[in-house]
Amino acid sequence: MTGPWVGSEMLHQGAEAIVHAGTWMGESAVLKQRQPRTWRHPDLDARLTKSRMSAEVRLLRRLHLVGIPVPVLLAIDSTAGWMVTSRMPGGPLFEHLRNGGGSEMLEDLGATIRRIHATGISHGDLTTHNILWDAEHGISIIDFGLSQITDDIEPMGLDLQVLNECLKASHPDIEGAIERVLDGYLREGGKEIITRFNEIRGRVRYHG
Repeated sequence: MTGPWVGSEMLHQGAEAIVHAGTWMGESAVLKQRQPRTWRHPDLDARLTKSRMSAEVRLLRRLHLVGIPVPVLLAIDSTAGWMVTSRMPGGPLFEHLRNGGGSEMLEDLGATIRRIHATGISHGDLTTHNILWDAEHGISIIDFGLSQITDDIEPMGLDLQVLNECLKASHPDIEGAIERVLDGYLREGGKEIITRFNEIRGRVRYHG
C-alpha cells in the first residue's frame, strides 16, 4: 500500500488479518489488511471480505456516534481488503494486567461493554487483547471484525463468557475479576444479559 500511509511496526498477525501501526496523513493510525483465505474460491473470498469489512465500518460508525471509545475510520478499500483507523491510546489490557498493573478499570470496562450491547452490537472476540487501557484516557475497545448487529441476547451473553474465560485463563491472580466487570455492567442496566451470561456459564461448567 502506498500514498498517505506510512507504516512503522506490525502489531498483530492473526488468521483473519495483519495489523500494522503507522501514520495516515500524519495522524497516528492502524492499518488492518485482511488475509486471503486460500481454501475458498477467490471470488467467494473477495465477496466475503468486502461484506465483512463493510459491516465492520457500519458498526464502528454506530458506536462512534454514540460516544463509545472505538477507533475512527480514516480510509478503506474493501476490494483490496484493507482499512485504516485512528490508533487508540494505551496498550492491550492483557499486557497491563500480566505485567502486574492494577485492575481498577474493570468496573469501567463492564460499563463500556454494556453501552456497546445497548446499541444492539455484540463484539464477538472480547478478550483482553482487544481491550486497550490508558491511564489518562481509560478503556477503549478495538477489533470489531467478528462483531454483529443483533436483537438476540445470546451473543451478548457469549461476549461476557469469552471475557470470563480470558480473565480466568490469562489473569487468574485477579480476585473476583468477572464479578467486578459485571458490577460495572449493571450500572448501565442489562440484567437480562447478565442472566443469560450466568446460564451460559452454568452450561459450560456442566459440560466441562
